[in-house]
Amino acid sequence: MQPFTLLIKPSGSNCNIDCRYCFYKSRSPEVGSGRQRMSDEVLDKLIKDYLQLGFPVNSFAWQGGEPTLMGLDFYKKVIELQNKYGKPGQEITNSLQTNGILLNDEWCKFLAENNFLLGISIDGPKEFHDFYRLDHSGAGTFEKVVHGIEKCKEYQVEFNTLTLLNAHNIEHPEKIFNFLIELGVEFMQFIPCVEIDPDTQKIADFSIKPEQYGNFLCKIFDLWSDYGPDKVSIRDFDSILSYCISKHHTICTYDRLCGQYIVIEHSGEAFCCDFFVEPQWRLGNILETPIEKLASSEIKRKFDRTKQNLSNKCLICRFLSVCRGGCVKNRITADNGISGTESYFCGAYKKFFEYSMPGFLQIAAIIKAKM
Repeated sequence: MQPFTLLIKPSGSNCNIDCRYCFYKSRSPEVGSGRQRMSDEVLDKLIKDYLQLGFPVNSFAWQGGEPTLMGLDFYKKVIELQNKYGKPGQEITNSLQTNGILLNDEWCKFLAENNFLLGISIDGPKEFHDFYRLDHSGAGTFEKVVHGIEKCKEYQVEFNTLTLLNAHNIEHPEKIFNFLIELGVEFMQFIPCVEIDPDTQKIADFSIKPEQYGNFLCKIFDLWSDYGPDKVSIRDFDSILSYCISKHHTICTYDRLCGQYIVIEHSGEAFCCDFFVEPQWRLGNILETPIEKLASSEIKRKFDRTKQNLSNKCLICRFLSVCRGGCVKNRITADNGISGTESYFCGAYKKFFEYSMPGFLQIAAIIKAKM
């Protein structure tokens, strides 16, 4: 069968901070409430069944909520079980998306020794980060996150940063880019924020507008080009360069089908996608159904195909082959938030691709010449 990644939520939606824009706040009750922790039974079943599929590369992506709430002993158990059930020649990778608050010497020593790749959320300089990313007492978290990043650098933990583009920081691409460079970041992700307010069913006020996202991407492209594409990696840009070179994307946002992964909640419940943890897209439970059957089920195949339900505007767009309609999660309309047939960010993508594709093709040609 086609290899797939596991996106695992060992502590469910639980988190040690209280971001005002947290997407769990507008999600259905199916994500659960109260204290959520993955049991030893679920963890053992998860790792054993996945590794026994015999994929050459086996990717475990630990997310949340905040996955470090599981404690360091949980991840020591993860490594123990991966060593127990892994087969000779199998490559096993672990990534962990975190807010960085709990990262200390003990954590970073373990993460470095076991080759974890970290994604650390930081929304730019303090003035931007502390606007939405607050702890449960309402205090900012910036200093704690930067301390965690410095610990990663001290112990040589490989990390990238994830910056959520929101209504407060979207107009400041240069400040954000320069800040991340000064922080020593070599791998960046920029995620556009658009959520539905559960009370009004309209676009939430912390979301960004398409024209803002388009402007941001164009400016970041210029900053990245001037700084040196070989010196810093930007996730979306890497995927576009990959497409220019090989006609294959590296992220599902721009791919023909939705991502080759399944989500495993702390309870063993499996879903098609992190953004669609809802009854319609429930695959089953790993304690009841073999994981390969969940990943290859008709529900999963149906979900993957939803990305191909494109609007007529998409079908005649000159950038269709690059964009493929963007993420299905963002196919909402700006006026009332209901599901649409084209991406909320359609205008942003058109502006960005119009502006940047000649540059991408030129960079791709240089890379190909060196291959």
